[in-house]
Amino acid sequence: MNTPPEATSSTPIEIHHNVDEQQFEALIEGELCRAHYRRMGDVLAMNHTEVPPNVSRRGVAGELVRAAVDFARVNGLRIEPYCSYVRGYFERHPEARDVLAPG
Repeated sequence: MNTPPEATSSTPIEIHHNVDEQQFEALIEGELCRAHYRRMGDVLAMNHTEVPPNVSRRGVAGELVRAAVDFARVNGLRIEPYCSYVRGYFERHPEARDVLAPG
């Protein structure tokens, strides 16, 4: 299995939390990258990450998930990783597992 790289660019990635669309977003070279979730009480059910191919392999997806983890921590929420990328993120980052929903 190929392990996606984490941030490989020296340029900081600006993440925006779009509450109305329930997603964390970054605009990279005019392309919208996102990590979508569904809020269910105190759980963020993360069900999809999307980074267009022409801006992939730069660590954007990892930064989006990291923003969700930070948001969950600050707000006392848990994350349920339905998306395979998000599940992989938690496998690669055990320090983030404190926000995982039980089960």
